[in-house]
Amino acid sequence: MDELRALKYFVKIVELGNFNKAAAFFSVPSSSLSRRVASLEESLGATLLKRTTRVVQPTEVGREYYQQVSEVLGQLEKSNELVKSYQTKPSGKLSISAMVGVGERILFPLLDELGELYPDLVMEVHLSDELAAFSYDEVDIAIRGGHAPNERVVALPLIDNTFYPVASPDYLARMGTPKTPLDLPQHKGLYYRMPTGPNPWLCQIDGQWRDVSAPAVVISNGDEWLLRKAVEGEGIVMMPRWILKPYIERGELVEIDINPAVSITQKPGLAIYLLYQKQRYHVPKIKVAVDFLVERIKGHY
Repeated sequence: MDELRALKYFVKIVELGNFNKAAAFFSVPSSSLSRRVASLEESLGATLLKRTTRVVQPTEVGREYYQQVSEVLGQLEKSNELVKSYQTKPSGKLSISAMVGVGERILFPLLDELGELYPDLVMEVHLSDELAAFSYDEVDIAIRGGHAPNERVVALPLIDNTFYPVASPDYLARMGTPKTPLDLPQHKGLYYRMPTGPNPWLCQIDGQWRDVSAPAVVISNGDEWLLRKAVEGEGIVMMPRWILKPYIERGELVEIDINPAVSITQKPGLAIYLLYQKQRYHVPKIKVAVDFLVERIKGHY
């Protein structure tokens, strides 16, 4: 503990540039700081600080040592906070980033329930379909669609996110029901725009991927509007079943059986994932939120 205290003293002296200010910060005599840092330098066999009557500055090796030690002390502080919070009740700001459709259809009602269970939680939710990297510092939990991310986070699959073609009974009665992918270019397409652009309609034919997209009638990232257009008989739209389910159950839209199947990507396994940092799972607010959302979402959509 003496060496740890000496390291903390050294870092604060470098940051404040003054023994007296650092001593005041720790509420100890400046002579105590001076002795401990001198002992540290002696044990290392190196001079870490250049002392003058007005200011204290790190030596070249002192600057390098400061950079590494300050990072270690910062991580140690985070680890200490994690252990201290392990047995406490969930509280504080819970920051969640989620896809727009998932947030509006699924997440918000569940967060209302979570807030009732844990009234000391403050929900901060940001909805976006942008494929930005999961930021450890700004977000506790992220909900993203696509394939399993390469980031160094835990990625729990929540919902199958495969896209399926649907249209209204009226549209199919007027335009005919496509049976093969090559029928689709003779139809009308309603396209969801991702941050990278509209989703194409793709199919593997004779071992090669082909674009079988219909001419576009509407392109939008507003799925409710696209679905209304589909219900009104204006074209075929491709969306995941968790979005389409109520429309199909009401008979407003019909899933089209096309063989071979049409997709919006050449890679299988589209899903919606819940992401979080493994080492932060035992922080109470994150643990209860992850467990609650996985239990309430997985297998129900």
